[in-house]
This record gives sequence, structure tokens and C-alpha cells, in this order.
Amino acid sequence: MLGNFLIGLREGLEASLVVVILVAYLVKSGRRELLPRIWAGVAVAVAVSLAFGALLTFGPRGLSFEAQEALGGALSIVAVGFVTWMVMWMARSARSLSGELKGAVDRAAHAGGVSLVLVAMLAVGREGLETALFLWAATQAASAGSASTTGPLLGAALGLACAVAIGVLIYRGAVRINLGKFFTWTGAFLVVVAAGVLSYGVHDLQEARILPGLNDLAFDVSDVIEPSSVIGTVLKGTFNFSPATTWLEAVVWVLYVAITMTVFFRVVGRSNRPAPSTPEPAASAS
Repeated sequence: MLGNFLIGLREGLEASLVVVILVAYLVKSGRRELLPRIWAGVAVAVAVSLAFGALLTFGPRGLSFEAQEALGGALSIVAVGFVTWMVMWMARSARSLSGELKGAVDRAAHAGGVSLVLVAMLAVGREGLETALFLWAATQAASAGSASTTGPLLGAALGLACAVAIGVLIYRGAVRINLGKFFTWTGAFLVVVAAGVLSYGVHDLQEARILPGLNDLAFDVSDVIEPSSVIGTVLKGTFNFSPATTWLEAVVWVLYVAITMTVFFRVVGRSNRPAPSTPEPAASAS
């Protein structure tokens, strides 16, 4: 539940910030009459994201067990790819996000018609589709072996609700948070969560007999940490930890965390460096 809460909080806050920037820029530039187009684009993006989530949830139910495992494993890996790209992109582009969005608004406003609707829809829809896919994969992993998905879904819903509330408070000037640090530490946490989703996806592909090694366990601590125990449930819901883990799952988890975390903090370090000052031209001798 905690993992999905933080996913919903981070992804929801990204989308909320996009909306805050778009709305605030139109209001401050005296173009309030264009706000309905922004909200129309946001509404379309939310509807498409919900429809995509429903398709992921209910679409595979008529398939065979192996087909479901193969599809689930493939989508989990795709979700990890998307969230890895998103984490790196935000670490690299957070400083320039506001300027890019304002430029897009100006161009769309001059173009007229539905251009501004498309800007809002694409800006929010990208976040929404990524969130739907990754939350679906994380929920499938967290609820593996259990019929209930209530906890993971509730955590995601609470995270999204908190993100919307924070976005409203930021717009009204009631809350000021260090977004750089927020996205850095939640990004690092998402790398660990994504590693669990990737490991779960590999396990699904092993059960579908696409990948080998289903019975080659790296460790089995089920006697110490029972999957149905409180600790087992918390670890599963937060980090997708499995007490019985195959060698392939373990190797994939370690390699992903080691490589992705190293690259992530390098990107963060480069993006936080102050821009080099431009030397002033020397005065010409008279």
C-alpha cells in the first residue's frame, strides 16, 4: 500500500504541477477565457487514463493462465521502462518544465481552435497513461497470491488525492515545498519499487515458460517471513519482495537497482550544477 501511495503521490503531483503551471500562466497573462480549454483537455486525459487502466484490468481475464502470465510479465517490463524514462526525464528537465509549458501555451493560444485542448490533454495524458500502466503493474505484483487488490488501489487513490490537494495549495500559495528534493527522493524510491515490479515481471514470464529457472531458487525464507504475515504483506506491498525468489529474479533486481540508481543520481547531480556564467566581453580600447 505504501509503495502505491508514493507512486500515486509522485505521479499525481507531476500532473497537478502541469495543470497549475498552465492555469496560473493563463490567469497571470490575462487570458482567463481560455481556461475552459485547459480543463477540457485535462478531462479528456483523465478519461483516457481511466479507460486504459480498465482495459489493463479487465482485458486479459478471458485468456489462458500462461497467456495471462506472459501478458502480465511483458506489461510489467514495459511499465518499468516507462517509469525509468519518466524518473530520468524529470530529474533532467524539472528546471525547464515551466518554460517549456508556457511556450507551448503561447503557440497553442495563437493557433486557436482546439490547440490548447490538445496541449493540456497531451501534457496531462502522458503522465496519466504512465501512471495507469505502472500502478496496474505494481498492484498486480503487490497483490500476487492474494485475491484482494483493495489495499494497493486504496494506497494509489490516497496518493493521487493528496497530490491534487497539494497542487491546489501550491496554486493558492499556501504551500511551498522543495520540488527538487521531493522528486529526487521519491525518484530514488520509485527505482526500488520498479525493481520489484521488474522482478515480478520476470517471474510471470518464468511461469509462462518463456524464461527458464522457475525452480532455481536463490533463497527461500518463507519459514521466517510468511507471505501472509504482517511483515510479508508490508514487504510485498511496498517493495514487491517475495520470500521465495529465483536466481534470475534476484540478478535482474540487483542489476536494475545498481545501474539505474547510479545513472539517476548522476543525472540529478548534473541537473543541479549551476549554469556556467558567460564572461562579459572586454571593452575595446578607444
